[in-house]
Amino acid sequence: MNYVSLEQVKQLAINSKAAVWQKAQSVGRDVTLYLHWSAGHYGQFFNDYHINIDYDGGIYVSTNDLAETKAHTWRRNTGAIGIALACCYNANTNDLGTEPPTEQQVEAMAQIVAVLCKILDLSVDIERVMTHAEAADLDDYGPATTCERWDLWFLPGTAKGEGGNLIRSKALGYQQQRGD
Repeated sequence: MNYVSLEQVKQLAINSKAAVWQKAQSVGRDVTLYLHWSAGHYGQFFNDYHINIDYDGGIYVSTNDLAETKAHTWRRNTGAIGIALACCYNANTNDLGTEPPTEQQVEAMAQIVAVLCKILDLSVDIERVMTHAEAADLDDYGPATTCERWDLWFLPGTAKGEGGNLIRSKALGYQQQRGD
């Protein structure tokens, strides 16, 4: 894992743009950002995600190529970028556990989404920026059915089902602040 700045994430996106779009189009879809939590500890990062975010908002990448196919979202990995918060150890669908998402993590994720969407020419919407819970619901293994995967279904201070909306809303706010 390499610690990087938001500016370095932007450069990774610039460098990977053509390749990630080519991969996405090879399977007939747009590039998509999938948002996760690791269900692990703060400071525990996984290579399944392109980008990991620690409790303090620190950004770590597992690759120098955002077009690399990683195993983060069942049947949705080609031409997709996986971003995870390092948190939610011992969480369940009623309690975010002893290491819940921090405000710094949520803000960092929203900033990363804003930057990636700008560079990759993606609109910040549920079709292109999706939580694992939202993707899992589309594939019948999310909160609406088995609840096998429910990453970011809710966050501290949100109702169930609102985690993705909060992150997308914040990402749009960051784009407006920067004039993107």
